[in-house]
Amino acid sequence: MWPKRTRKIIGILLSVALLLGILAGCSDNGSSDEEIKLRMIESLTSPKRTELLKAMLVDFEKENPDIKVELISPPFDQADNKIRTMLGAEEELDILEVRDLNVAEFVNNSYVEPINSYTEEWSDFGTMGSAAKSVGMVGDDIYFVPNGLYQRQMFYRKDWLDEKGLKAPTTWEELYETSKALTDPGKNRFGFSFRGGPGSNGNTDTMILSYNGDKVDLENSMFTKGGATIYSTPEAKEAMELYLSIYKDASPSDSINWGFQEQVQAFTSGVTAILLQDPDVIQVVQEKMEVGTWDTAPMPTGPTGKALFAPGGAGWGIAAHSKHKDAAWKLIAFLSSPEQNTSFSKNYGLVPIHTSATEDEFFQTGPYKTLLDMSNQPDTFVSYKAPFQYPGLGQWGQVSMESQQAYVLGKVSLEDTLKQWDAYWTDQKSKLKE
Repeated sequence: MWPKRTRKIIGILLSVALLLGILAGCSDNGSSDEEIKLRMIESLTSPKRTELLKAMLVDFEKENPDIKVELISPPFDQADNKIRTMLGAEEELDILEVRDLNVAEFVNNSYVEPINSYTEEWSDFGTMGSAAKSVGMVGDDIYFVPNGLYQRQMFYRKDWLDEKGLKAPTTWEELYETSKALTDPGKNRFGFSFRGGPGSNGNTDTMILSYNGDKVDLENSMFTKGGATIYSTPEAKEAMELYLSIYKDASPSDSINWGFQEQVQAFTSGVTAILLQDPDVIQVVQEKMEVGTWDTAPMPTGPTGKALFAPGGAGWGIAAHSKHKDAAWKLIAFLSSPEQNTSFSKNYGLVPIHTSATEDEFFQTGPYKTLLDMSNQPDTFVSYKAPFQYPGLGQWGQVSMESQQAYVLGKVSLEDTLKQWDAYWTDQKSKLKE
């Protein structure tokens, strides 16, 4: 029989061992039978998209009965601020949708975890395209796996153009002339679906980049190869003068305030003839417009015969303060597999992240074929790296929109507008060096 003192010491040691065992069981090491609950939040929220994600999560939970997932789906216009608030307060959160527009900001604030150690061991990483791999990177580190890619193309009213004996425009100048020819305010018909509200820099930046053409530093795209900003060039002035003409001569006056929804609705409802948008609108167009009334074409080129574009995207990253990072990666790998991602891309209207998916007939015909055609002409449709490394990229859309509206409405000169944009990116560049 052990002495009383010895029995007491043994009892304490057993209690400590039991406590350590319980704590180990609660940790995310993959060996516990304890149920893990993951909290996941999306950013680009829409009813259809949320339902698609929920269905995918059901399949994941069936394969992983020890993991349950709570999906948080804030309204689209509130989602990014909701995510920032949760991250800043270190609320319980494991997986978040990170966007190319805010990844540098999140990295700068240490909100997201680099996932290189996971992707290096992931068998499906090898079939991801180069654009899909780079869109979630800051420096040499990967911070999210995109759930699809956005690449702009032209949607146009084929029936309207046929009536006038016109073809789809191939340059920005042709886009202006064609849009002007199709405009008839008396019939509430306008040639171009202008977007002057949120997201308007998608058109202004695209035009200025394409007008600068070979001058652009493709690895640091807000700057020329000589180190000046793209907004300081004579080509930028030329592009923005045409931009103003497109608004005045070929767009509804209230489109100065249009965002994504208004821009797309104007096209599908028969108010506008030409729309420049990402593939996520394909399904909307297919649902609301008759077959044969519309078609797609590549993006217009600038004076040098080139169109510059950057595939964009959002995707799944891991919160830096997550307590279940291994389980979070398990879910990301599942959602990002060729099977799941291809299905999601088809149902929601995105370019899939795996190169194998482009062999699918679904992406080789119809409106998706235009995107593949552009990819197959890299000397004309030149891919550049968007400035994800700059924390100020997330605020650029608002700055650009407000100043662009002031210019279009005649409140500020073009020279002052371009000076403001030049100063913004010069400042961003100086801060990045510090």
